[in-house]
Amino acid sequence: MSGRLAQTEGLTDIQREILSTVRDFVDKEILPVATELEHRDEYPTRIVEGLKELGVFGLMIPEEYGGLGESLLTYALTVEEIARGWMSVSGIINTHFIVAYMLKQHGTREQKEYFLPKMAAGEIRGAFSMSEPGLGSDVSAITSKGVRDGGDGGDFVLTGQKMWLTNGGSSTLVAVLCRTDEGHPEGTAPHKSMTTFLVEKEAGFGEVRPGLTIPGKIDKMGYKGVDTTELIMDGLRVPADRVLGGETGRGFYHMMDGVEVGRVNVAARGCGVAQRAFELGVSYAQQRHTFGRPIAQHQAIQFKLAEMATKVEAAHAMMVNAARKKDSGQRNDLEAGMAKYLASEYCKEVVEDAFRIHGGYGFSKEYEIERLYREAPMLLIGEGTAEIQKMIIGRRLLEEYRIQG
Repeated sequence: MSGRLAQTEGLTDIQREILSTVRDFVDKEILPVATELEHRDEYPTRIVEGLKELGVFGLMIPEEYGGLGESLLTYALTVEEIARGWMSVSGIINTHFIVAYMLKQHGTREQKEYFLPKMAAGEIRGAFSMSEPGLGSDVSAITSKGVRDGGDGGDFVLTGQKMWLTNGGSSTLVAVLCRTDEGHPEGTAPHKSMTTFLVEKEAGFGEVRPGLTIPGKIDKMGYKGVDTTELIMDGLRVPADRVLGGETGRGFYHMMDGVEVGRVNVAARGCGVAQRAFELGVSYAQQRHTFGRPIAQHQAIQFKLAEMATKVEAAHAMMVNAARKKDSGQRNDLEAGMAKYLASEYCKEVVEDAFRIHGGYGFSKEYEIERLYREAPMLLIGEGTAEIQKMIIGRRLLEEYRIQG
C-alpha cells in the first residue's frame, strides 16, 4: 500500500531499484510473518538469510570489499522500508552496519581487508558495545578496562561488563569500547583514554570464547526477535592488531562517528514504523463503520489522519536531509540529532493515533498495531535518549549562533 507520503525526490535509477526490491521483500517475506514471530520472540532466521542474498549487509561497504558501495541515504531509505515491515529486523542490520562503517572510516588496511568482505556477505555479523549496567548515556564514565600485557607481544587483557548489546548472541564481531589509560598522564580527559577493540567470537550464548560470556537474552516489552544481551569480559585476551585503527585513545571518536550515522538510522526506523502505523490507521478507518458510515468520514478521525500524515512527511524530510548532509561530507550532528529526536517522538504519536483509531481492537494481539505500540518506545531511548538529543542540539545551536563580544 504505497501512497504519496514519504517520497524522496532526486534518487538515481539504482537507488529506486534497490528500494523497490526491498519493499517487495518486506511485503512478501516480512509483513506476513512479523507479528507471529514477534509474539514468540523468535529470531527471524529466514528473513536474515533473504537480506543477505539481497546484499543488504554490504549496502554501504565499498565495492572493492565486495559491497554495493551505496550512500548513507540509500541505506537510511532501506532501513525505513525494513522498519515498516518489522523494526527488529532493521536493528539486526543497523548494528552490523555501524561496525562496518567504523571499520571503513577508521580501520587499518589489514582490518578492512580481513573483515569487510566477510561483513558484506553477511558471513561476519557485527555488533557494537558502549553502554554499561550502571550508565547509559554517560559514555565518558565507562569502567571496562583494557590493559596491555607487556610480556606477550603486547596483547590486551579486557575486563568489565557491558549492557544493551543488540545482536549480542547472533553477532561474531563486537566493537567494544574500553578505557585504556596507557601513555596518558593522570588527569587526561576520559574521552581521550578510550579504545575500540574488535573482538571476534562465536555466535551463541554462554562462554563464547575464553574470558567472554554472553548471558541469555534480556526479555523486553517490544523490539523482540532481535537478541539484546549483556557482555561480560573477564581476562579476555585481544591481540594488539585488533585495536581499531591500530592506535589506542581514539575509541571515543570512533564510536561517536558510528553513533552519528546510527542516529540517522534510528530516525529512519521511526519513519518506517510511523508509515506503517499510518497505513494501518487509514485502512482500518475506511473499513470500520459506526453510526451508519465508515469512521474515516467522521471529522474527528479525519483530523487524526491529517496530523499523522503530516508527521510522517515531516520526519521523512528531516531524515533524508540529515543523510544527504553526511553523504556530502559535511558535519551532520545537528541535523542527525534533530531528525532522530523528531522522528522518534512523531513515531510514538502516530502509532498512538493509529491505536486510538482501532478502538478496542488496538488492544488485541490479533491486530498488528498492538505490536507497533510496544515497539515505538524503544526509539525514544535507543542511540541516545530524546534528552541527550536535545542537549546535543542545544549545544550545537549555541556554537552556531554565538553572539560576538
